[in-house]
Amino acid sequence: MQRNAALSDARGWLALFVRQAINTFQSIASEDPSGDKHMDLFGQMMYAPLLLSSLLQQAARHSSKVEIVSRRVEGDIHRYTYRDCHIRAMQLANALTAHGIEAGDRIGTLAWNGYRHMELYYGVSGIGAVCHTINPRLFTEQIAYIINHAQDRFVCFDMSFAPLVEQIAHQCPLVEKWIMLCDERALPETFPVPLLSYETLIGAQPQEFDWPRFDEQRAAVLCYTSGTTGNPKGVLYSHRSLSLMAYGSALPDTLCLSSTDTVAPVVPMFHVNAWGLPFSAPLVGAKLVLPGAKLDGESLWTLFEQEGVTFSAGVPTIWLGLVDYMRRAGKHSTHFKRAIVGGSACPPQLASSLRELGIKAVHAWGMTELSPLGTVCSPSHDYQDKSAEEQKCIDAKQGRVVPGIDLKIVGSGGAELPWDGKSAGDLMARGHWVLDRYYGAGQTALEDGWFSTGDVATIDPDGYMQITDRSKDVIKSGGEWISSIELEHVAMSHPEVESAACIGCEHPKWDERPVLIVVKRAGSTLSAQQLLAYYEGKVARWWIPDDVVFVPEMPLTATGKLQKLVLKQRFGRHLVDAAKPSA
Repeated sequence: MQRNAALSDARGWLALFVRQAINTFQSIASEDPSGDKHMDLFGQMMYAPLLLSSLLQQAARHSSKVEIVSRRVEGDIHRYTYRDCHIRAMQLANALTAHGIEAGDRIGTLAWNGYRHMELYYGVSGIGAVCHTINPRLFTEQIAYIINHAQDRFVCFDMSFAPLVEQIAHQCPLVEKWIMLCDERALPETFPVPLLSYETLIGAQPQEFDWPRFDEQRAAVLCYTSGTTGNPKGVLYSHRSLSLMAYGSALPDTLCLSSTDTVAPVVPMFHVNAWGLPFSAPLVGAKLVLPGAKLDGESLWTLFEQEGVTFSAGVPTIWLGLVDYMRRAGKHSTHFKRAIVGGSACPPQLASSLRELGIKAVHAWGMTELSPLGTVCSPSHDYQDKSAEEQKCIDAKQGRVVPGIDLKIVGSGGAELPWDGKSAGDLMARGHWVLDRYYGAGQTALEDGWFSTGDVATIDPDGYMQITDRSKDVIKSGGEWISSIELEHVAMSHPEVESAACIGCEHPKWDERPVLIVVKRAGSTLSAQQLLAYYEGKVARWWIPDDVVFVPEMPLTATGKLQKLVLKQRFGRHLVDAAKPSA
């Protein structure tokens, strides 16, 4: 007993001695400005986690009177301020908490760009739950799949998507509540599943909520890829990744956003966070204009003029519609000066058409796995010193990295290729808002710490990246690569071509040869021979497509991108079949 007691006392004195030694050492280290100590030395600064709720809090406090304007599915215009948005987001947070939603639970949304969707972005993520934005343009089977895969507890939807919910509700047994984004009077009298009005859900809730502080690595938003091959895959964004992207995207050499801007995200809020604009606009205190479901040229021009929109972002088809309307109606743009073009490459003819209307087209590139911003085509320090032709070539590229992102291109053996603007290789990305693994996947999607984007690209000595193709779309003819994108750009510059796609078709000698799939403009009599002759002098002769197939319309994905896989399935043997002798 005495021996054990003595041993215990000795251990106690030893532990005390060790603690005192550690404290003394830490004290000495903290006082030594040289930092020449073999230990971690942490900065002594205030710590606040990067949480999305803080972005809206800041806007409500420091840009309280700045407007959020929405064109509602009900047909009218809704106006309120960042302060109002914050209050209603807090009411939503109280409502979700009262209904048992906990940190990590998924809340689905089927909604256009509007103020209620904005409240869901912040009210859901602010309590530590996950806002799962669902693309309503997917096939119904895919929508049901991702709702079930995400295990959404609630799904909130715009009135215009009621018929869609009717089709899928019985396929989604895990959904506990279906919430229509409307007031009580607008609820349908009969519906296959019980419905709750959004306004009733939040209306009686307190207008104050103490946003919790938690780990900034916690999940905030879930978005699924378009799923053009196989089932869609989920990308789970953290508060940290989205906050850092908001800061990075607002910088002068990125989107160059400020409180003097009026920002209109035309890209949907159900598609990759509307390219981050619902986060970066509150960050800088910019007026936000949410266009709802009416995205035709006339509706956008009217809204932009009415609200003084200075900046917007969308896919090329959106801007083609706007250009077409403005030309036909003889309209001009009073305030709108910058159009971010992403989703697919901006045809040169579209860029010049926008320029003629006083609107600058700015290329950007990204993907769901990058939250989505990766590059923006902002001018480098010596841009003004270059010739007009050199500037035009730069403007056609996807641009330089957003600070926080890094890129490289690699060859078939995995070795990094030079940044000479000529060497084309697989584009790899890494950074603060790049995916590590897909939602529910057991292993990383990275290769030696880099994410393979699936794009083929070049990077020039100034860091400008240019997509030359998708890895799966590049045409390999006789062992040499042909860029389908470049051939499409030439076709799109023809005045009688409305849209064009270039695919690699089977060839008995060259393995693959390019064939153009084209939609002509109304009233056009353009022939295949005339269009192929148009390529003379614009590309190498061996690049010129072997044939042209005219079609009434192009197959598009749910996000408005061209479905080349469908075209390859339909026309992939076009040259082989055409060479067969008729029976």
